[in-house]
Amino acid sequence: MPPPEFVIMLNSINPWLSRDATLSVPPDSNVPLTPSKAAPRVVRVRKAAPSSAPSSDTSRASAATLAPDSLGWSLLLAARVLALVNGGKSLSEAMLILSNEPAGARAAAQDVAYGVLRRYGWGEFILGRLMNKPLTHPETQALLLGALYRLDTRPDSSHMVVDQAVAAAGELAGGVFKGVVNGVLRNFLRQREALLGELASNDEAHYHYPAWWLTRLRRAYREQWAAIAAVGNRPPPMTLRVNQRRGTVADYVTRLEATGHSARPVGRNGLILEKPVAVDVLPGFFDGLVSVQDAGAQRAAEILAPTPGQRVLDACAAPGGKTAHLLEAADLDLLALDIDAGRARRIEENLQRLQLNAEVKVADCQAVNIWWDGRPFDAVLADVPCSASGVVRRHPDIKHLRRESDIRHLVHAQAAILDVLWSVLKPCGKLLYATCSVFPEENSAQIDAFCVRQNGVQRVSEEQLLPQDDNDGFYYALLQKAA
Repeated sequence: MPPPEFVIMLNSINPWLSRDATLSVPPDSNVPLTPSKAAPRVVRVRKAAPSSAPSSDTSRASAATLAPDSLGWSLLLAARVLALVNGGKSLSEAMLILSNEPAGARAAAQDVAYGVLRRYGWGEFILGRLMNKPLTHPETQALLLGALYRLDTRPDSSHMVVDQAVAAAGELAGGVFKGVVNGVLRNFLRQREALLGELASNDEAHYHYPAWWLTRLRRAYREQWAAIAAVGNRPPPMTLRVNQRRGTVADYVTRLEATGHSARPVGRNGLILEKPVAVDVLPGFFDGLVSVQDAGAQRAAEILAPTPGQRVLDACAAPGGKTAHLLEAADLDLLALDIDAGRARRIEENLQRLQLNAEVKVADCQAVNIWWDGRPFDAVLADVPCSASGVVRRHPDIKHLRRESDIRHLVHAQAAILDVLWSVLKPCGKLLYATCSVFPEENSAQIDAFCVRQNGVQRVSEEQLLPQDDNDGFYYALLQKAA
């Protein structure tokens, strides 16, 4: 049986096409930029059924038509990453398909993928004005989003972007969508100003967040919500934490300057680099002189402030940044837990690089009978699972993967973890509750409920860090158990 005919619906691809016109294009066709004097020609093409799942094969099979250092190749790689995220993968998981790519191609694809994900709703809004319905092929739909992002951010190279996007489309679904990609992108260039002018009518496309997320921000931060959203749409700074066991902030600034890099201090042990760099060019990184950690995350060790000799529990510890910071601050008997074995290995790798020692166990922190030996802890860091709404600029896929219903489930999980960890804390001991969220339900409201639920809780301090240029969004509540 021959494959079914395929028809794409596009809006106003040409002036002579009505809003609801049907345009079918063969793989190698070019939609004209000017009206045709002849009657419009409708060509029906046969489509081999595309795979419903995005391909993770980024082999050099496409190298015959796309050079590995070309824009087309980076757009193709980015499309594959974006399609995986759209299918439910985290961005870090999706980026693994690029592990065998040259550094330049990987960086170029990452730039496009991050840019598209940060602009939640923007590309979808544009495509919604240019097409009657999304493409059924996830990678080609993602390719269009990546190309639109490049067209808007690099308008001086628009013709090259269109050309390279069409070339990349030739490597997907047997090339059947080349004409569609060509037509949509050229139509965007013709209507760009009008389309961008319509963005303000749609909050998701204008602010780049899901509607439910914006509603929560408006409710919690009536004066600051727009600024919070704006920070989350910008690339984050690269922040270092200087290992205070190995040197001072001033010493490390001198070492940076000697290698042509500059930075400014932030917090007690932090430095914000003027320009992000690869960690392998940081002086002494592999010798444990510094770590990469956001300034807001560095507040955890500063607030908990353990003293030498204390028995400390770091629950939900991976990847180990806060664990290491605690150990840099004092000699501790520290137990680090994480439920995931792979993430627990990252804790060990970080401690090894920094020449620090701790006991690392793979366990659910709520399964006390499995990991606890009955000896109570002087201090507990409860860095609980959360919406991660405060670190969205580093993880823009959160905007696409998180659902409003997740908040309720997370709040229940956080409460259960708090109750369990409180039980392993000795009298007069301190527990630091931490999230990387800006939603009050996970933060102050959670602690309010905990203080009602438990007896003998003293709220020593409370700190809500809102996302800003120097730090991501974090919440900290330091609690002390009665004697």
